[in-house]
Amino acid sequence: MSGNRTVQELIRDLFAGRPLVLASGSPRRQELLRKLGLEFEVHVPSVQETPETGTPETACTRLAREKAEAAAVRYRHAAIVAADTIVEIDGIPLGKPEDPAAAKRMLRRLSGRTHRVYTGVAVLLTPEQTLACGAERTEVTFHAMREQEIAAYVASGSPMDKAGGYGIQDTGAVFVAGIRGCFYNVMGFPLARFYRLCRDELAAQLASGPAPRKRA
Repeated sequence: MSGNRTVQELIRDLFAGRPLVLASGSPRRQELLRKLGLEFEVHVPSVQETPETGTPETACTRLAREKAEAAAVRYRHAAIVAADTIVEIDGIPLGKPEDPAAAKRMLRRLSGRTHRVYTGVAVLLTPEQTLACGAERTEVTFHAMREQEIAAYVASGSPMDKAGGYGIQDTGAVFVAGIRGCFYNVMGFPLARFYRLCRDELAAQLASGPAPRKRA
């Protein structure tokens, strides 16, 4: 790490005194960002989440960027961080279930199989509109689930605010046989990807001056 700076110091230096805004109401993302020792404000932008177009990587990166851009309308001098998570299996993107029946269908599809979790992350500095964004992928394999286990988990309410209808950080963890990749990505915010975006891409853009914005 350049100059023996801590992770917190490197990120704060890049943000150059800008307040940090997390453009997400997700309690998991808030918890994970706090692990880095960063203080931030939470703002939930109004963005229509339609992940159907493009690959999962491009879709979640696009949505993360759109969330950051929506927050930038309100925060004219800030470092804005946004993220979006998509679960994919059989080429079908799974967002948050609309109702308990949809959650049960998602879990039945995931049962005993391997699926992929993608999280797009965007970091936007205003007013310069300097943008760094990218996506992380993790493979998750489920044990076979019994119908009564699916019913009980859905009845707990836990699946309803999570892409794919489960949380690896709650009792949904008992259904996970294994993962390949970043654990925090499955929670909804890949810390290593966020750090590398700041350390490498964002730092390079700031060092070279204004540059064309990267599009998903």
